[in-house]
Amino acid sequence: MPKIRVLVVDDAVVVRSRVSKILSGDPELEVVGVAANGRIALAKIPHVNPDVVLLDVEMPEMNGLETLAAIRQIYPHLAVIMFSASTRTGAIATLEALSLGASDYATKPSNLGSVEAINQHIRENLIPKIKVFGARATPLLTPITMHQTVSPVRTRVEQVNVVAIGVSTGGPNALATLLRELPSDFPVPILIVQHMPPMFTKLLAERLSSKCQIKVDEAIPGAVLEPGQAWIAPGNFHMVVQRDKTVVRLATHQKPPENSCRPSVDVLLRSVAQVYGAGALAVILTGMGQDGLHGCQCIREAGGQVLAQDKESSVVWGMPGLVVNAGLADRVVPLETMAAEIMRRIRPYQVPILGTS
Repeated sequence: MPKIRVLVVDDAVVVRSRVSKILSGDPELEVVGVAANGRIALAKIPHVNPDVVLLDVEMPEMNGLETLAAIRQIYPHLAVIMFSASTRTGAIATLEALSLGASDYATKPSNLGSVEAINQHIRENLIPKIKVFGARATPLLTPITMHQTVSPVRTRVEQVNVVAIGVSTGGPNALATLLRELPSDFPVPILIVQHMPPMFTKLLAERLSSKCQIKVDEAIPGAVLEPGQAWIAPGNFHMVVQRDKTVVRLATHQKPPENSCRPSVDVLLRSVAQVYGAGALAVILTGMGQDGLHGCQCIREAGGQVLAQDKESSVVWGMPGLVVNAGLADRVVPLETMAAEIMRRIRPYQVPILGTS
């Protein structure tokens, strides 16, 4: 099987050298070139023919955002992974890059101490993403037929009292598409786990809130869940819900990661299933890995409902695909109609649920 060809673009010599060495140590990867800025990278692409471009954000002459825009004009399907600093400036630029069509991002290691810790961070956070986006023609999951795996739509449903969303790779754009379609009088609270580091989640909440009719905030421990309000789990913290007499409040904690994730979708969904039972609606959107699978099982066992994004509209059909293959999805829905499907399930007596008579 041919190796995945990577072009490393970064203005720092030490970064280019270290990343190239680590990537070349993986038998499935080949670093076919390096570039110190975007202008050099654009000149090299037709000669080295990369499968993936690893692109720094802050560079002289032509920065990452300018380079990404140029790549998308000339090579619309070339995978581009942003490699950004864990700073506010880096986070803002990364979110902008994702909106401009970057495939994904990884943060540069910082404050990790030893060289081995830095190398391990790169191996664990960057290489899996390169392999996913570099395997251009390789299906992520075995093709399935809907009648084999998707649970039948239930014509009688409990009242939905909360929507819990789990998402990872491709999430910022997917969330923007979904949340923009929800009305300002959305009748239940929304809880979101997006796999992102600290600072990124707060900026993502601000960005989404500015584009949506509903209010979107990073989770505040102790906050009471209210209709029409969306809360995003803060980076490096799990988010859960807890009943407090007649209200439900948010809580966060830093217990060990689950599925290598903190925040974890599974952690949120387990608490939602316990507190809301049959009144919970889980929505699993695009993302790598299996986070959310066990949580969806808990939601279904509690009598709640599960929606999964379809393969065609997902950047990566990992998280939703596993939920579908496990038979846990009440319905598999394209991203562009997910908001409408959620509304149908929240107001079943006003708008019939798709697929029912």
